Amino acid sequence: MRILVTGGAGFIGANFVQHVLATHAEDEVVTFDLLTYAGNLANLEPVMRNPRHRFVRADVADPTAVTAALVGVDAIVHMAAESHVDRSIADASDFLRTNVVGTQVVLDAARAAKVRRFLQVSTDEVYGSLGPTGAFTEESALRPSSPYAASKAAADLLVHAAHHTHGIDALISRCSNNYGPYQFPEKLIPLFVTNALADEPLPLYGDGCQVRDWIHVVDHCRALDVIVRRGRAGETYNVGGGNERRNVDVATLILETLGKPQTLLRHIEDRPGHDRRYAIDASKTARELGWAPQEPFAAGIAATIDWYRKNRAWWEAVKSGAYRDYYERMYGARLRAAGGEGRS
Repeated sequence: MRILVTGGAGFIGANFVQHVLATHAEDEVVTFDLLTYAGNLANLEPVMRNPRHRFVRADVADPTAVTAALVGVDAIVHMAAESHVDRSIADASDFLRTNVVGTQVVLDAARAAKVRRFLQVSTDEVYGSLGPTGAFTEESALRPSSPYAASKAAADLLVHAAHHTHGIDALISRCSNNYGPYQFPEKLIPLFVTNALADEPLPLYGDGCQVRDWIHVVDHCRALDVIVRRGRAGETYNVGGGNERRNVDVATLILETLGKPQTLLRHIEDRPGHDRRYAIDASKTARELGWAPQEPFAAGIAATIDWYRKNRAWWEAVKSGAYRDYYERMYGARLRAAGGEGRS
């Protein structure tokens, strides 16, 4: 099978590309990525010389580029997305262009090229915030709280409409919070790990009691692999790790693992509309496709911390230039108000 992976130079995308090429000896992968701030060719370094891999630098909102990349493609795994909540709160325009318009462009091109299968890689954030009990199922209502989540919900609905109206063999996956190697350090775990390694403060929103269900990216990639190959057209499949943790507990664990003082932790002003809890019921995916997460959180987080410790050159290169400007905008004033330094 030849698979086009949009957003394949990003965190989950690069891990998925590496997973497919390592586990399916006959498969070919076309990685399609514009290489915006979170896309990084260094993430694909292990496969860039693989004869079964081809990289295309282009925009998912460009119909001509997408159409050209689809020649001979059997399946699309659509991951290209702006994905950071804080950035969407500051300015939602890129999220609408990439996540909504880009998804429709890829759907239209897939229909014209008669691509056999289309997998929309989405997020549990489209469901909104949970109370202290329960878990999201595939039947849960879409109640997005942030512009990012709203743009992903809109993209999901476009995929559903393409299946219902045009008969596209399309399906949707919705996953909980990922962690692992190559994750851009605007997200909680790599941000806290790299800041701790640099002896800089860890900016923790509010009371830090927001709960997330964490899954190692390799487990997510395994799920995507079975969904795109064996999932039922028109269906949605939830993917979760079954590892609910409070953000403050994750931060504390990172500091303890690295032998850093807890005084590096800084409680800062919370972001607007911050969801309190996510939890995923992945029983449908387990029942229909035989998938289950394999990486225990304790082992996975230890390995992830070790990866960032050993790959300092990777994250130091990422945390330069425009990243520093972004970090100051997001956290500078909040950290100074909390008694920490507004730098990274």
